[in-house]
Amino acid sequence: MKNYIFCLLAIVLFSCSPKEQVQTFMTYNLRYNNPNDGENRWEVRKENVADLILNYQPDVFGTQEGLNDQITWLDSVLTNYSYIGVGRDDGKQKGEYCAIFYKTAKYNVIKQSTFWLSKTPEEISVGWDAALERICTYFLLENKETKQRFYVFNAHFDHVGNIARLNSSKLIFSKITEHNPENYPCVLMGDLNLLPETDPILYLSMQMDDSKGLAGESVSGAEGTFNGFKHDKTVTDRIDYIFISKGDAKVKEYKVIDDQVEERYPSDHLPVLVEMEL
Repeated sequence: MKNYIFCLLAIVLFSCSPKEQVQTFMTYNLRYNNPNDGENRWEVRKENVADLILNYQPDVFGTQEGLNDQITWLDSVLTNYSYIGVGRDDGKQKGEYCAIFYKTAKYNVIKQSTFWLSKTPEEISVGWDAALERICTYFLLENKETKQRFYVFNAHFDHVGNIARLNSSKLIFSKITEHNPENYPCVLMGDLNLLPETDPILYLSMQMDDSKGLAGESVSGAEGTFNGFKHDKTVTDRIDYIFISKGDAKVKEYKVIDDQVEERYPSDHLPVLVEMEL
């Protein structure tokens, strides 16, 4: 009889496990607000970007390339989200952001910061052979209901410097180790401007789990993530990623969202959406 009651209690407790442990993460390069983009300029497509995010409702999503006007506009229309982030040119509002948005009803921000991908990460700087300043923004989130904590790091690697990109991978992983002595789960996302077989990505894949690899057969959407506003071409170049600290997640679904509006992509990158149980 006692064994029966114990088993019954175990079943009840298991069935009542909080659903909040399954969470969705997205990374999305917005393409910066360039008035010279013609029919692909921000003013024409921004509503489509917002609609895509609202349609998929990620719990947390990181953006790359967004300028202050783009980030603040998104913040104004995505009313159930808030964000952290700074401009890479001055550490305030100038230049591109690696902003991270999160559902305010679900999470509290415990701490946050931004560092530069360079030899002097705490200073506004250009790293190694990079063409431009590059940054990584991160925060520690706490789930309001379950009290579970996890980190999210969001980065945008340089598009030119090979040394900078490899060193950026090493720097970010060292920062993850430095700031996470509690060994909370950690999600690393971003536009890394590199294909999967390159050394910086292989390095990260040795240190962390690539969410696509953890998804098994639950992979959908395009193969690549960079479309270059070639709306009628197959997207094959995968340069946007979501990694997770080793052994810390079960990935339920990995999807590269290739939705179009009137046969056009909302940005020159496709967002990556991952549903995982931390």
